[in-house]
Amino acid sequence: MKARSLLSLVCTSCICLSFLCFGAAALQAADTPASALLVLEKEQNTLVIVDPARLTIVARVPVGNDPHEVAVSDDGKTAYISNYGGGTTIAVVDLTTQKPLAPIDLGALRAPHGLVFAGGKLYFTAEGAKVVGRYDPSTQKIDWVMGTGQNRTHMVVVSKDLKTVFTSNVSSATVSVIEQGAAQGPGAGRGPGGPGGRGGPLPGGRGGPDWNITNIPVGRGSEGFDLSPDGKELWVANAQDSTISIIDVAARKVVQTIPSTTSANRLKITPDGKFVFVSDLSGSDLLVLDAATRKEHKRIALPASSEGLLMAPDGSHAYTTLNSRDAVAVIDLKTMTVAGEVKTGRGPDGLAWAARK
Repeated sequence: MKARSLLSLVCTSCICLSFLCFGAAALQAADTPASALLVLEKEQNTLVIVDPARLTIVARVPVGNDPHEVAVSDDGKTAYISNYGGGTTIAVVDLTTQKPLAPIDLGALRAPHGLVFAGGKLYFTAEGAKVVGRYDPSTQKIDWVMGTGQNRTHMVVVSKDLKTVFTSNVSSATVSVIEQGAAQGPGAGRGPGGPGGRGGPLPGGRGGPDWNITNIPVGRGSEGFDLSPDGKELWVANAQDSTISIIDVAARKVVQTIPSTTSANRLKITPDGKFVFVSDLSGSDLLVLDAATRKEHKRIALPASSEGLLMAPDGSHAYTTLNSRDAVAVIDLKTMTVAGEVKTGRGPDGLAWAARK
């Protein structure tokens, strides 16, 4: 009887092991959907690919140490992930094959964090070097670097015409507005805003555009921010002050400061420009502001504090990571209510949308 029981136990274990292996293989074998939600599991050093229609995870890909932010190429086929924590690399993932590619070595540009893909190029911040840089995937080279002179140069946004770069500087309590200026010498005008959006020489070099930097004081702990769809306003979340600064982009100054009553971490504006979402590190409400009146529109109750924020391009949903709950909450933008949840691994943080073309 003991021998038979032992044999039965071994067989059962083998079946369970086979099932688990098959399940893991099936997870990796699922195709990346044409429109995919990307989530970074910061404590597991992985990128999660989610089917947003079914709210299911289709794959996990290793992305290196301490991943914080993620951006996607214009064709939706490649993801770029900043390896923060003093590192000097940006991880690269092929979203079609769901496999890691060779990382980008930034050399002396330590602690990359903020990322945005614009005009066929990857813009990034490097806190350890106090710079914003740009990487060209076609040449596999960094072709532009601009120092801010500010501490903890953190997140980055690029204007639609590619002529202005915005970055938040957390410890300096400022936002840097880096604007393309007058052309310098023969062949000028080939910077980020040049013909076809293709980049040219390093700023200040012969034949390249000049650049002007304006550092605008905002609130303490200025971190997450977003540019309004019309490009006229920049809204900045100041975590330590629990305020939100509104910058008039043309005037290059703060025109209003709004108390947020939250530890404002990330901030995103809906694609129609009507509402501003602010995540809260210390509470469990997602703050929604009316962009026109500058007043609170609603607070959306969440099961845990929120961190990363993302707007779906079609304006149907917002997504926010619930770090302590190991999940991503899905917000219906029509009803302004929680419509679902995706369970993730440990420490979900950075979010991005990948639309394959």
